[in-house]
Amino acid sequence: MFSKISTNTINWIIIIGVALLGIEIAFFNGELIFSLLFASILAYIGRRYYYKTYGKVLFWIGIIMLAITVMNMIAVRFLIIVGFALFLQHHYKSKQGPVKWDVSFEEAHSEAEALFQTEPLIPQKLLGDHITSEIGYEWHDITIHGGVGDRVLDLSNTVLPEDSFIAIRHFIGNIEIYVPYEIEISIHHSSLFGRANILGQYHMNIMNQQLSYHTADYYTTKPRVKIMTSLLSGDIEVKRI
Repeated sequence: MFSKISTNTINWIIIIGVALLGIEIAFFNGELIFSLLFASILAYIGRRYYYKTYGKVLFWIGIIMLAITVMNMIAVRFLIIVGFALFLQHHYKSKQGPVKWDVSFEEAHSEAEALFQTEPLIPQKLLGDHITSEIGYEWHDITIHGGVGDRVLDLSNTVLPEDSFIAIRHFIGNIEIYVPYEIEISIHHSSLFGRANILGQYHMNIMNQQLSYHTADYYTTKPRVKIMTSLLSGDIEVKRI
């Protein structure tokens, strides 16, 4: 059903939803960000210690608080109403006859170019940790968004090309990246709260900062990897292995 919706319609729905969220935070519910952050932290701590009783309790308290907070948001109610209206519209049109999809994004009779689809090295995950395989794996550049949890990348178990790229945008959690000694590194990291250990360069109290480093021969020697990371709250560690 949603595949038949035009991109412009989806863009307007997102814009209105974001505007409603901003209005709600600014004028009606300023505590919303604190509630979401507090619930996310509870869920994250509970997830880390889920094997213990108090971890299970904290995790589910955080999840329930998140669900209640999100469902009470004006923007979410707007999206639910829009989704229900689109469902009714789709159901009505399907009763009138077969749904037709006008191809306007590209030429209808153009020949498709040969493409090969690759599976992402790290899947998108809202909750939970993810660690790269401990056995050898084929390298693909990484571009991921995450919610709550840790991300661990061990680049010693793969063969990197001359130029590699890693981009991680994460909400709450830690990022660990292990890079072989023969690989040159460039890293750009931004964080609202957290700590950083980048090849022995320590930053113990990051508050809304950007960090940028590169190894001495990064611009002249290959193979090399460019790393771009951003965190709302969490630590990053880049180490040699």
